[in-house]
Amino acid sequence: MTPPSLIDRLESIPRRELYFFSLYRVLEAAIMAALVFSPLSEMVGQARNAVLGGGVAVVYMVAAVVLLLLGRNERWLVPLVFAGTCIDILAATLMTHALPPVAAGIAMMLLFNVAAAAMLLPLRYGMGVAVLASLALVLEFLWSAFADGERPRSLAELSMFVTSYLALAWLGYQIGHRARSSQRLAEQRTAEVANLVEINELIIRRMRTGVLVVDADNHITLANEAASLLLGDGGQNGPTSLNHAAPELSRRLQRWRGGWQVDDTPLQLFPDQPEVQPRFARLLADSDLTLVFLDDSTVVSRRAESLTLAALGRFSASLAHEIRNPLAAINYAVQLLEESRNVDDADRRLLQIIHQQCLRTNGIVESVLGLARRERANPENLDLGAFVRRFVEDYRQTLSIETDSLEAIVPSQPVQSLVDPKHLQQILTALVHNALKYGRMMDEPARVRLRVFQDGRNAYVDVLDRGPGIPEGVVAQLFRPFFTTSEHGTGLGLYIARELTRANQATLEYVPVPGGGACFRVALPGPNTILSL
Repeated sequence: MTPPSLIDRLESIPRRELYFFSLYRVLEAAIMAALVFSPLSEMVGQARNAVLGGGVAVVYMVAAVVLLLLGRNERWLVPLVFAGTCIDILAATLMTHALPPVAAGIAMMLLFNVAAAAMLLPLRYGMGVAVLASLALVLEFLWSAFADGERPRSLAELSMFVTSYLALAWLGYQIGHRARSSQRLAEQRTAEVANLVEINELIIRRMRTGVLVVDADNHITLANEAASLLLGDGGQNGPTSLNHAAPELSRRLQRWRGGWQVDDTPLQLFPDQPEVQPRFARLLADSDLTLVFLDDSTVVSRRAESLTLAALGRFSASLAHEIRNPLAAINYAVQLLEESRNVDDADRRLLQIIHQQCLRTNGIVESVLGLARRERANPENLDLGAFVRRFVEDYRQTLSIETDSLEAIVPSQPVQSLVDPKHLQQILTALVHNALKYGRMMDEPARVRLRVFQDGRNAYVDVLDRGPGIPEGVVAQLFRPFFTTSEHGTGLGLYIARELTRANQATLEYVPVPGGGACFRVALPGPNTILSL
């Protein structure tokens, strides 16, 4: 059985209540000592056994002080309460026998001891204390009645005290139990509220949307990290004036407070920061505090672009099916015309142009259909080195690369990764196709290498070429759909490749090569990435 922790002991027997209980015991001992040694003893009446009364008063005072000091040791709280209450009962019984005139008062003082012990102790100990007190009272009554032939109290008084001890012990335990339950519930609720406050604060702090709290005087009282970055230095040095940090935002806020129509155009709060779309909301109905939300316009436009692409993808898929059949018929008719002997060279050149444009249009249709019917990733544990070797061999056999070169640079040790092999095949095919097509110097063969390596938890595949590289102005738009620098390209290859990497919890990025050329890097998660977090 696991021993109770310190917190459990403190919840069952609070130290503060035990301290006041010990102080009350010292007060009881002082009163008993005063009844024996002070002038009050003459007013009380004649003692039955003055020596016994004096000895009990002295010993009880010493015991009360010792229990008060020992009460600071939290490891012995339960034994101290039970033992202290037993000492109280013994002292009260002996003092009752020594001083019969104050027997009723001492029995009444003992009522508090029994009730307090029942509140602090478990039920069996609390009721045990009440039974001990009742039994001591009955034994003292029998001692006085048979040993000395006296009956200092009636049987009715004795029965009432016995009943009171038992009843108070039960009520004390119920009160203590409910108090401890309420305390535990309050501590649990306090911990939950504290956790929620920390979670909410973390969420607000890490939100990509900037959040400001502005008072009636346009002073910024709170700002999350995103808002501080958007405001530059204006949101990082504690409360500041919104008029100074962002004058245009302050002007729009004043117009919103005045009920005027707010300008919806994005604004730039600080140089070299993205434009934001401000939104305003009152914190409470009767509050002067205003919440200002700063939405990054680039994120909003990206989200709108994603929704547009989704709708466009569904529409394009249905449209591609309708284009495919007549396109195939046109291409077949062109092939038949090219085989005819009645076509002169000029018309044959026109037929070649039609054939090339049919192939280009068919490539666009195939790309759109592939994007529309993209399936969910089914990742497997792959050896990237072996996979890339097979890919290079298959590519060489299926596609004629003539004088161009394609090679794999693979380490001797296995490089494990978690990825869908079908998706990885599509990604590498698109990257290698672009590298062979655009990664060549003029009048020189293309040299493409696939390099596999591992760095930490991730595995990487680089597709490198020795071509002219990519201009800086084009890099930012490489992965945008339908963007292409070639009149024969569709602009969907890199976009589809990046979408496939995202479906596999991977990344695809362009890495400039200092010596010339281009590098597209696929970063794939390792097989134990999730387990090692």
